Amino acid sequence: MSIIEAQDLRKTYHPRSGDVHALDGLSLNVPEGNVKGLLGPNGAGKTTAVKVLNTLLRPDSGTATVAGVDVLRDPEGVRRVIGASGQYAAVDEHLTGRENLEMVGRLYHLGGSTAKARAVELLEQFDLVDAGDRPVKGFSGGMRRRIDLACALVNSPQILFLDEPTTGLDPRSRLGLWEVIKTLVGQGTTVLLTTQYLEEADYLADDISVIDHGRVIAEGTADELKSQVGGHRVVVTLVDAGQADTAREVLRRHGTDDVQADSAGRTLSVPVDGGPQTLQQVLSALGEAGVELHDAGMRRPTLDDVFLTLTGREQADDSDAAGAQDVKESA
Repeated sequence: MSIIEAQDLRKTYHPRSGDVHALDGLSLNVPEGNVKGLLGPNGAGKTTAVKVLNTLLRPDSGTATVAGVDVLRDPEGVRRVIGASGQYAAVDEHLTGRENLEMVGRLYHLGGSTAKARAVELLEQFDLVDAGDRPVKGFSGGMRRRIDLACALVNSPQILFLDEPTTGLDPRSRLGLWEVIKTLVGQGTTVLLTTQYLEEADYLADDISVIDHGRVIAEGTADELKSQVGGHRVVVTLVDAGQADTAREVLRRHGTDDVQADSAGRTLSVPVDGGPQTLQQVLSALGEAGVELHDAGMRRPTLDDVFLTLTGREQADDSDAAGAQDVKESA
């Protein structure tokens, strides 16, 4: 059963540079109790989609329901069953963590005693009891994200919208927040997650929709999307980037598709048939060509490979910046 449904959503902005189609017929279905990951380059429309679904933005056309409630006809009804955490912690830095939670509780009309009790519960759940009575301005980045997520859960929502929740966090804080999200899903919460970290979608998402130019271009589990790339890849890291052209030619002869390189030009990869036998042939040919390697091996396709195959762009590429209100969206 889908708890979030969107059909043919369209949203166009009209900056001076010309029309920008932030959403261009986007459709989504999110099953209840699942984590749906939205992936796409900057400007693809992820954040715009989330803003439409959580009632912060009206689409030009199309329909959407959240928990059976129409987002256009009854936005207040939608807000009663959702929680949302944006790209930046939306908390009052001059209030304590406890005061922020109690304030949100009052905004949801929970009543003073209920809001206080809920604040205590969430401070314990997010391991913020010791910091609960300190002003948020003294919190670390990871603590700010946790208190922001806690604020999104004050009303015990059925559905949680997370727009790049771990952006800017160090790896340890990111892992900690992932575990919190996993726990929430285990308790029955449905999550719609946008992220620029492909490993985050790989770890958290039950199902992924890849968005580009305002519409869904592929859907499936992480494994299903990876299978679209297919096969194995030979990956080599060169000692000297100056030998990249020679290495590229060797890989091209043994590969089944284009050779890809990282931004530094030292790590090259190519899809291959034949598994380990092909790797041995590549290493032999590179040795005969005098190419020195720092590392070499085989790996399965990753979501990065899926991204490059489907969009032709790196996940963090911002060349398709959306216009008007969406120029700053990391979607």
